[in-house]
Amino acid sequence: MRLWHAEQPLGVIVIIHGACEHIGRYKWLLEMWRSIGMHVAMGDLPGQGTSRRRHRGHIDSFDDYIEEIEMWVQEALTFKLPVFILGHSMGGLVAIRAMQEKQLPIHGLMLSSPCLGLVEHPPKGLEWVSKGLNYLFPEKLFEAKLSAEIATRNKDIQEQDNNDSLYVTKVSVRWYHELLKAMKLAYRNIHKLPDIPLLLMQGGSDKIVDKVVVKEWFDHVKCTDKTYKEWIGLYHEIFNEPERENVFNFAKSFVEKEIKLYENLN
Repeated sequence: MRLWHAEQPLGVIVIIHGACEHIGRYKWLLEMWRSIGMHVAMGDLPGQGTSRRRHRGHIDSFDDYIEEIEMWVQEALTFKLPVFILGHSMGGLVAIRAMQEKQLPIHGLMLSSPCLGLVEHPPKGLEWVSKGLNYLFPEKLFEAKLSAEIATRNKDIQEQDNNDSLYVTKVSVRWYHELLKAMKLAYRNIHKLPDIPLLLMQGGSDKIVDKVVVKEWFDHVKCTDKTYKEWIGLYHEIFNEPERENVFNFAKSFVEKEIKLYENLN
């Protein structure tokens, strides 16, 4: 994990990236948070980016991610400032599961197109085969099929991703099944999500995550203070879309509101 410091800090944002990507894709967002006085804590998840804790594209268990995020949050808490988690896509799912299992003492949770359901699944025949492979050859890799063109309409980002050697293109059978299991647990343990301020923002034209499933999950969450925002016409990576400044400003308003409440109480 790395830390990016703000000059006059008001809080800390812990960012969790999505499947197959890495911290290098978040330079713009990192600087936007720093510009409004937020320290940023972020790292490459196990098996992603430059992380060497697991084989590339592979995890033994989704708990690998949860334990990693717990460490990041504990580091963020040492600043004695309000701490927020921002999880994108699979990172949103990691954030949900971490909060359900670890009850992390944060001040707000932001989810960006969280991976709670997929638009496309492998053919049923391949699905059955993969169940056997999960036990016999869990590290066997197959194409992730997460192209830049279906993730964002931003042509500059598409070009960068298509020439990005750190972008994971293959994932393991175990990784896929752990992802499916985590999505089920996010629903099954919905009652375990702590009552903290929640902002969920979803791309209206998401071609990766099923937005209907995401909204259903949100509707069942019991958080007292929760906000859902669908960005009409935006693809999956809402913080990379041409309208990303509007998306950031919406998230910024959420954070600033919670920081003001925190300051009034202290």
